[in-house]
Amino acid sequence: MRTNIAATSHLSTHEGAPATPIAAEAMLRRSLLSCLLFETEFYEDGEEIAGRLARLAGEVSPEIVAALAIEARTKHNLRHAPLFLARALARHASGPIVGDTIAAVIQRADELGEFVALYWKDGRQPLDHQVKRGLGKALAKFDEYQLAKYDRDVAVKLRDVLRLVHPKPAGEEQAALWKRVLDRTLATPDTWEVSLSAGADKRATFERLIRDGKLGYLALLRNLRNMTGAGVDIGLLREAVIARRGAERVLPFRYVAAARVCPQLEPAIDQALSEAIAEMPVLPGRTAVLVDVSGSMNARLSARSDLTRMDAAATLASVLAGDLRVFTFSNEVVEVPPRRGMAGVDAVVKSQPAGGTLLFEAVAEVGRRMTYDRMIVITDEQASQSAAAAATIAAAATGPAPNSAFEALFAWFRRPGATPALTAMPEPRGRGYVINVASNRNGVGYGPWTHIDGFSETVLRFIHEHEAGGA
Repeated sequence: MRTNIAATSHLSTHEGAPATPIAAEAMLRRSLLSCLLFETEFYEDGEEIAGRLARLAGEVSPEIVAALAIEARTKHNLRHAPLFLARALARHASGPIVGDTIAAVIQRADELGEFVALYWKDGRQPLDHQVKRGLGKALAKFDEYQLAKYDRDVAVKLRDVLRLVHPKPAGEEQAALWKRVLDRTLATPDTWEVSLSAGADKRATFERLIRDGKLGYLALLRNLRNMTGAGVDIGLLREAVIARRGAERVLPFRYVAAARVCPQLEPAIDQALSEAIAEMPVLPGRTAVLVDVSGSMNARLSARSDLTRMDAAATLASVLAGDLRVFTFSNEVVEVPPRRGMAGVDAVVKSQPAGGTLLFEAVAEVGRRMTYDRMIVITDEQASQSAAAAATIAAAATGPAPNSAFEALFAWFRRPGATPALTAMPEPRGRGYVINVASNRNGVGYGPWTHIDGFSETVLRFIHEHEAGGA
C-alpha cells in the first residue's frame, strides 16, 4: 500500500456540496457563536454539537478557548454555550486563566449554579481550585437583589455554590449577605414572578414594575401578550418598549418574537428594533444582501421557541443600512424590497417556498443581476451538491416528466439564461462576507470570503470595523 500520496479533502456539507477544510480554532468558533446549548438543529443533534465543542476545546490553546468563551457571552450575548466552553477549559487547562474566564463569563447570579450543574453533568466530582476561585470572584459581583432574584429551588442552589466555594468576604456587609444566602433568608426581591405568585393583581403589578424601572427589557418583551391580556395600559407599554431600558443584551430576533405574539404593539417594537442598531454607520457603496430561506433554515432556534434560523437571518438583513438590494435564495433567487425592521423580516420570510439550498448558483446569479461593492450572504452554509443535481436533471431530460419534488429545481436549471450548475462557492465581485447562523460542523463560506459566525448585531458591527481597518 502506498503512503507517499498527496492529502485530499473529502469534507462535505450535510447536503453534499464540497466543504472547506478549516483549522480547529475556526471550527470551534463556528460551532459556538450560533449555539443554543443542547438544542438540536436541522442537521445535527444538540448533544453532538456540545460534544464537538468539548473536543475542540482540547485541540486549541487555552488562551483561544478563554477568549472565545468571553466573547460569546459579552459580545454575542449567548448564555449557556459560553458556560459550557468555560467548563471545557477547566478540563484542559490550569492556572489563573481558568478562574478568570469563569468569573468573566458569569454575568447573572443563576449562572453560578448553572456552571456547577454543567461541571457535574458527567458525574459529581470535586471542584478544581481555580474553578472555586472563579466562582468566588463571580459571586462577589452580585448584590442582594440580584442574588435573591435567582435564589431558586433548582438542582444546584446558590447556597450550594457558596458551600462548595467558601469564598472570603470582602467585609462584614458581604459576610452577612452570604450568610443570608446560606440560610435562604435573602430579602424578597420585587419581581413580577414573586408578586404574582403571592396573589397580587397582574395589571397593577406590571404597571408598577414598569413605572419603577424594575422590569427587565427581555422580561418586558416576553410578557407583552400576558400584559395586554391583563389590561395593562397600552400607552405605558408602548413607552417602555421604545425606551429600551436594559436592552443591551437582547438579541435582535427577540423583537420579532415579541411582535408576532403582540401585533398591536408591532409599531413600537419596530421602532425599538430600528433604534437598537441606529448608531451603526451606514455601509458605503452598494451592498448585495443574500438570505438563505431553504428548508434547513426553518429549523427552530430551540425546542421552546417558535423562532427559526430564518427569522434570525431575516432580522439581520432587515437592520442593515445603506444602498442595498436584498435577495433570498432556495431553489430560486428572488429579489425583495430592501425594507428595514419588521417589514424587512416579513419580506424575506414570505419571499418564496422553502426548498433546496442552491447557494453557489445564487451567489453567481446575484452577480449577474447587479454590480456591488460588497455581498453579504446570511446562511447556514449547507449548500447542495449542484453537480449531482445537474446530473439528475440531465438524466431526467431524456426520461419521463420530472416528479413534483424536482420541478422547481428543474425549472431553475432550464430557465433562459440560467447560471450553470456549480461545484464550488464563486468568488465575490468585491468584498464578500458569509454570516453563518448555525453550528453545523462543515461550511463553504471561506477562502476569498470573510467568514463571520453568530446572529447578534455584533456580526454587522464587525463588517463596519473590518472595512474601517479596525478588525
